[in-house]
Amino acid sequence: ENAISLKEYAKTGVELNSNVSIELISTIFFKNTALHDGAIIISNNKIIAASCILPLSDNQSLKKTYGTRHRAGLGISEETDAFVIIVSEETGNISVAVKGKLVSDITEDFLQELMTTHIS
Repeated sequence: ENAISLKEYAKTGVELNSNVSIELISTIFFKNTALHDGAIIISNNKIIAASCILPLSDNQSLKKTYGTRHRAGLGISEETDAFVIIVSEETGNISVAVKGKLVSDITEDFLQELMTTHIS
């Protein structure tokens, strides 16, 4: 979350208000756990909610190989100023969506650089 609030989207999930940690994020996204499906929303260094439903992009130029996860990540970036990190469940590849643009298959170093630039 940046300047535009994501509280309405957070309401679609399960409220957590937890500190961000690798362990918590890994647990949330571990396959077949209760909060696995959907997005997490981070605001002010807190995971405010998990298992959130995001709006899907209807961008027709998006590769057909991208599924709901990528469409949701792109969709929320089209509607808000959120910095969106998408990790493919199948490949583990990292993508980022910002301002309706999707950048795919990025390295962890480039992700860090983008986070420094785009997160207020």
